Amino acid sequence: MQIKDSWKEKGYVDEPIAEDIDIKAEIRRMCKEKNAVILAHYYTDGAVQDIADFVGDSLALAQWSAKTDADIIVMCGVHFMGETNKILCPNKKVLVLDLNAGCSLADSCKADDLAKFVAEHPGYKVVSYVNTTAAVKALTDVVVTSSNAKLVIDSFPQDEKLIFGPDKNLGAYINSVTGRNMLLWNGGCHVHGQFSLEAILKLKAEHPDAKILVHPECPAPIQKLADVIGSTAGLLNFAIKDDAKKFIVATESGILHEMTKACPDKTFIPAPPEASETIGCSCNECAYMKLNTLKKLYNTLKYEWPTIEVEPSIAEKAIRPIDKMLEISKNLKSAMAAKN
Repeated sequence: MQIKDSWKEKGYVDEPIAEDIDIKAEIRRMCKEKNAVILAHYYTDGAVQDIADFVGDSLALAQWSAKTDADIIVMCGVHFMGETNKILCPNKKVLVLDLNAGCSLADSCKADDLAKFVAEHPGYKVVSYVNTTAAVKALTDVVVTSSNAKLVIDSFPQDEKLIFGPDKNLGAYINSVTGRNMLLWNGGCHVHGQFSLEAILKLKAEHPDAKILVHPECPAPIQKLADVIGSTAGLLNFAIKDDAKKFIVATESGILHEMTKACPDKTFIPAPPEASETIGCSCNECAYMKLNTLKKLYNTLKYEWPTIEVEPSIAEKAIRPIDKMLEISKNLKSAMAAKN
């Protein structure tokens, strides 16, 4: 099916949808007809999460895409996630809803800059956060997510010289809990980097019984307020299992949708960004993630565009650190299960 030049310029299919169409029903019909699976990150809009076949964090999404037998993977998230899906599933068609859905963290580490940094530090192995481009992953020894970063780092000898990038806050947190002294790339997430310390302290004073949940991409002063620090999935699981009835959540506010669904009897308060008073919004949202909409999902499935392609020579190198991460995670999970 030919894609209009105007759509290519926009980076997504902007075809109007008839008012009498049941978008959700049509999305499910097309999934069945095309043998397509919809994957969505916790940070996307709630309506997108609700219609997805699977919702998860970066690690779970990678694991799911690696095992699916679908012919088409529709990745509702950001660009690097689509790349990871394509690297893991080179023979499948991988679609994203909007090519403009990038990532400030991935953008903070260019492959050429990392290659130069690595050359300046011979003898170091490179650990890259999954929030990176395929080209950066191709320069990496092992990939990590916030869910498994500590476990993967612990798998290296204590005296191993490591470069960690691009998120300096996550890297500093992993250094603190592992006793390492990894060299940290100076990158960060624009969402997690802009939480207001004063606003969180004010919320805590207003809700003294609330526990504070913090993502490790947040700066150290925010982490120090935390009752628990964890990945998106880790924070969700804690909220489900913990006895507390109220939580202040310092990560992208999209996760509150799943938290509320999983725990309808509990209250979740989004930690606000620094600019909340001036922009009149108490939520901290990723504008890139919010580019994923039901309308775009419908059109993406209908026209099977935009597609994600990764240069074969880059994909061949990038698959190795991703596979290593998945294998380490699998082995550690099996070991923990056997221990219990």
